[in-house]
Amino acid sequence: MTAVRLSQILFSQGFGSRRECAARVLTGRVSVAGRECDDPDETFDTEGLVFSVDGRDWPYHDKAIVLLHKPAGYECSIKPRHHPSVLSLLPSPLRVRGLQPVGRLDADTTGALLLTDDGTLIHRLTSPKHHVPKIYEVTCKHPVDERQLAALRAGVVLDDDPAPVRAAAAEATGGGPGTCTLRLTLTEGKYHQVKRMVAAVGNRVEALHRSAIGAVTLPTGLAPGQWCWIDRHTALA
Repeated sequence: MTAVRLSQILFSQGFGSRRECAARVLTGRVSVAGRECDDPDETFDTEGLVFSVDGRDWPYHDKAIVLLHKPAGYECSIKPRHHPSVLSLLPSPLRVRGLQPVGRLDADTTGALLLTDDGTLIHRLTSPKHHVPKIYEVTCKHPVDERQLAALRAGVVLDDDPAPVRAAAAEATGGGPGTCTLRLTLTEGKYHQVKRMVAAVGNRVEALHRSAIGAVTLPTGLAPGQWCWIDRHTALA
């Protein structure tokens, strides 16, 4: 059991400077288990702790991991150049904590994006040696045929690397001949990889959506721009 001062808990969770966190408590803006707390030095066990700031509940996380349903028109960058950062979609405490995107999605790509302040987790999920699968729903300009799917599974050569790049799985979706959609599973993370692989087999990506990262699947009810907490065990499953 770890007993920590309430003001320190708020500080560790991104609710401002130490002085600002103490002031939040003193002014009656913080409660625990429905009880308003006015002593910044009161201690609480952080295991399973849920506290409330300005009426909003916050679970305590030593390391924060969230899943964002990334909309189009946002950059996976702390210092974006042409579009708003995906970090602008998160509440202030998570931005203050320094969450970073786990990998990147292009500005026009939508779907599952993990963000965390756990550097070890970022390395584990992005390191090529761990082969974390990522599933993409792809809409193509032209119909997808078996020749293209077989080539994606067998491996295609991109212009910056002579070694073939293979999809762990590739299947047409949408049903019936002439479909322009496919589901692609990759275990690597090269620049514009899906778009370049599809181009290499003679087609073109018109829309791209990532539906899963490893065992983390984008929930049906999570709308674009919304986020939810993810526990570390799920992220590493």
